[in-house]
Amino acid sequence: MLHPRKTIWAWVLGTWFGSGLLRPGPGTYGSAAAVLLWYGAARAFHPGWAALAVGTALAALTVTLIGIPAATIVAREAGSEDPGFVVIDEVAGQWIALIAVRPDWQHAALALVLFRLFDIWKPWPIRRLEALPAGTGIMLDDVAAGALALAVGLALARWV
Repeated sequence: MLHPRKTIWAWVLGTWFGSGLLRPGPGTYGSAAAVLLWYGAARAFHPGWAALAVGTALAALTVTLIGIPAATIVAREAGSEDPGFVVIDEVAGQWIALIAVRPDWQHAALALVLFRLFDIWKPWPIRRLEALPAGTGIMLDDVAAGALALAVGLALARWV
């Protein structure tokens, strides 16, 4: 049942400031927004490699911890188990995929493509995480897809 009132903070963060409302492919818009924010911050602040990695990991952890209750609330209020417009999970997963990436457009694009590939494909055991309850399942399959994209991206970065 669709709730007549929306929990504003959950909807703003769950849709990642409305990027999840864009069509087609809201997950790709959420991922692209995450990459652009990461890339802009890396360019604006010029952190060293370790500071960028730690900052990205902390941002991903924070978004994951906030995303679980936000996704739970939005899913409940939307009357759907995993509404496509909830993209805070893509933000968390994408930032995980970017944790150890060089801050240049080529490596950011590689991380984006790998994350979207694993997020859409959901190879084993990622797909099993969707079965976790509410926002936990919504978030953790993308966290796992981000971790896999990070591992594959690091391996590929040796040659790219």
